[in-house]
Amino acid sequence: MSDVKDDALKIVNYAIRKSLPDEAVRAYLERNPLPTGRVILIAIGKAAWNMAKAAKDVLGKRVAFGIVITKYEHSRGSIDGIEIYEAGHPVPDQRTLTATERVLQITKDLRSHDTVLFLVSGGGSSLFEKPKGLTVNQLQEITEKLLKCGANIVEINTVRKHLSLVKGGRFAQHVYPARVVSLLLSDVLGDRPDSIASGPAYPDSTTCSEAFNILKRYGIEIDENIKSALSEETPKRLRNVETHVVGSVKIACEKAAEVAGQLGYNAIVLTTSLNCEAKEAGKFLASLVREEVFYNRPIRKPCAIIMGGETTVHVIGTGKGGRNQELALSASIGIRGLANVVVASVGTDGTDGPTDAAGGIVDGRTYDILKDMNIDVEETLKNNDSYSALRLCDGLVITGPTGTNVNDLILALIK
Repeated sequence: MSDVKDDALKIVNYAIRKSLPDEAVRAYLERNPLPTGRVILIAIGKAAWNMAKAAKDVLGKRVAFGIVITKYEHSRGSIDGIEIYEAGHPVPDQRTLTATERVLQITKDLRSHDTVLFLVSGGGSSLFEKPKGLTVNQLQEITEKLLKCGANIVEINTVRKHLSLVKGGRFAQHVYPARVVSLLLSDVLGDRPDSIASGPAYPDSTTCSEAFNILKRYGIEIDENIKSALSEETPKRLRNVETHVVGSVKIACEKAAEVAGQLGYNAIVLTTSLNCEAKEAGKFLASLVREEVFYNRPIRKPCAIIMGGETTVHVIGTGKGGRNQELALSASIGIRGLANVVVASVGTDGTDGPTDAAGGIVDGRTYDILKDMNIDVEETLKNNDSYSALRLCDGLVITGPTGTNVNDLILALIK
């Protein structure tokens, strides 16, 4: 299967390269000059450094000052005139709060002729935060509960927005009367601006009632101070913002299909809004692979079935892994024994859960290779320990931080 695996990795890497934010930010700014006056550059998220560097290259001395807040080990060096902070993700930490406070400090006395160039990418919800009446420990606790309960990203961010003094449009309120031009690299299905990084500079469409219902739905108990914070509504109108989505999983999937065709595969983008349990997505993709192997449909072989989106994991075990690794390992059960097939699932940001892997890649032999090592795949999945299993069978995809973040790319190749 080595040639099929090589093709899968080529497709994944090409799609990621074509989803990098640098060119998107540069192209937007060259086509759309910012208003005259000072520019204050604020970049948050896992792709914040890359976006900020591209913007600074275009705008040069027009940038009066700026701040980047990104994930640990995601900075690539200094940027002239820009302060750079690294902080916790997916759970905020004290560095998150310190960096956010610095942003609020330097933007507190802006005027109407000032423009905040707000560069936003996935991970911003964790990296940009000032909680309402919560300690950092309380914030971490409820964040971990939300991440582990199986809630999707829109649900998680609905709660986060109502616990924050910067999310859900409140950052735009803070910098008023300055203008805010937001360029978004979307990691949210449907590219909802109010949910990308929890929408710090976008009118919020969610309500306090929805936040309470989400917590109730997933059985998350909260303290009185959290109840109090959740009871204050977010702004529904903002007069000083304009918003542009410059990158998304849709583009990544289209680029994956493009290079798959060049490699000789008939390509189909099945969906760009996959949103379900990772293990269930793996089962579903394996069923499509079997349909191709046995009946040569829904598209003729050799073929590439491509999906984009963001699955969820309900963590009940004590193992190590991420949603992409769990999806791939789950698929290995359904494709067991099939020749010339590969399934890969990769986070475009290069990180999957609290691991150094971007995702996982499996074939028809993976299940039995692990079985020969006395690894029970089903039990491994129950323990949420996909990383440990995939590491043993050369099933991890490790890219390092990519500089982008547009959800996950899921791929099945069948020859």
